[in-house]
Amino acid sequence: MSTTIDAGEVSAVLFDMDGVLTDTASVHMAAWARLFDDALPVLAPDVAHPPFSDEDYRRLVDGRPRIDGVEAVLADRGIRLPRGTPDDPPGDDTTWALANRKNGHFHAAIEVQGVATFPSSIAVLDALRTAGVPVAVVTASRNRVDILAAAGLADRFDAAVDGTDIEDEGLAGKPAPDTFLEAARRLGVDASRAVVVEDATSGVAAGAAGGFGLVIGVARHDDPEELLAAGAHVVVADLAEVTVT
Repeated sequence: MSTTIDAGEVSAVLFDMDGVLTDTASVHMAAWARLFDDALPVLAPDVAHPPFSDEDYRRLVDGRPRIDGVEAVLADRGIRLPRGTPDDPPGDDTTWALANRKNGHFHAAIEVQGVATFPSSIAVLDALRTAGVPVAVVTASRNRVDILAAAGLADRFDAAVDGTDIEDEGLAGKPAPDTFLEAARRLGVDASRAVVVEDATSGVAAGAAGGFGLVIGVARHDDPEELLAAGAHVVVADLAEVTVT
């Protein structure tokens, strides 16, 4: 379904990063699968563990802060670990150790593969900037600075809220609306006049909960019905279906 963003009516557009601007969701999925396929048999050796799946990624991890994703998967498997601290070295003694282990897998992958972007998304971003509409990136990733730099997008945004802000400022991660609302605050705009663009159901739910004027779901995972159920006002398969006027 195509949709239009009217630059004269919209005060700001807030973009998720992974899966909306950057084609890194598959790299994240592979890093999560590597983490849990290795760690779960060690943490719970008496239980059979099916391979970490795309469905696991979408249901438990996608769009959430890394530490929340780790804890969601462990809870789903009935495994309890102490949280530890963000400084824990990569390993499997704490949930932060697992989160940092996953981050190492992700960085190793992007050093080899680089960071690709979705051309249609960058075209919409550039059209908004040309029209004078403020734009922000809102992501649970603590790697936001490195990813945007590798993708050539470091200087494209008027504001950013990321996983480091979530930790430092005590923000609730998606599906809570806190990160999007903080981005709107930093831009000085009211949520009711701002647009959220998201590919994860947790992010769509966050936009809906925040009372944003338009929540666009991007169905990268062939999940339009799930995005609509989470609160998207409109769902597109790609931002090539979005026009800026």
